[in-house]
Amino acid sequence: MPSIVPHVVRWTVWSKKLGMQQARESRKIGLSRALSKLGYCSRAQATGLIRSGRVRLNGTVRKNPETPVRSQRDRIEVDGNPIVAKAKIYLMLNKPRGVVTTASDDKGRETVYSCLDEALPWVGPVGRLDKASEGLLLLTNDSEWAARISDPNTHLDKTYHVQVGVLADEKLADVLMQGVRVASGELMRAKKARVLRAGERNAWMEIVLDEGKNRQIRRMFEHLKIDVLRLIRVAVGELQLGRIEKGKYRILAAGEKRLLDARI
Repeated sequence: MPSIVPHVVRWTVWSKKLGMQQARESRKIGLSRALSKLGYCSRAQATGLIRSGRVRLNGTVRKNPETPVRSQRDRIEVDGNPIVAKAKIYLMLNKPRGVVTTASDDKGRETVYSCLDEALPWVGPVGRLDKASEGLLLLTNDSEWAARISDPNTHLDKTYHVQVGVLADEKLADVLMQGVRVASGELMRAKKARVLRAGERNAWMEIVLDEGKNRQIRRMFEHLKIDVLRLIRVAVGELQLGRIEKGKYRILAAGEKRLLDARI
């Protein structure tokens, strides 16, 4: 008599897959987030489109960015055009100094989008580098991946080369690793710090962070009354900036993305 066990196993696996598919189809998220997840624009941009009455959900204009959407079932249109999921794209840019990490700037400053080709699909920055900082900046239209990369709880290492206006030594490196209590009262520390090279009046240091706090390096040195002359992000996890020219970008290789995925 044939065993029924294989049939039971196949039924169980099929049943679980069906349940997961049904859960995905019935899951509801806000309309602005749905547009972002589809890779159409950022959530902030989506909010503006929705509030201006340019977005329809199943044929009806919705002006509430938090309108529930079943992303696998519902139909979303912007200006009458149906929105379908864009292919995921992952870029690394060598951000130049002097440009801001935002889609648009109310002060009219140049943004990182001036470095990208117009033919690219919409991508958003993964985290930020301030205007005076430069180096490796990731951009993607995969909002969930970007959130995992940016989440401080992942403790993903970010490595910086920092030129400071003092003759740095290992004592300074130890202070940075032990922690500095900045003006807000918050304790900030570097995971690693070391002197790379020193000149007659300044020095270059390598600093590794895994906390993801806003302007952390600048705030630490500011508290120590040390000028930051240059700040360059040279690595995120094991992904190295390498020889990309300033203001240029390239698509991540599949192996590079896997290295990051393994850490998040």
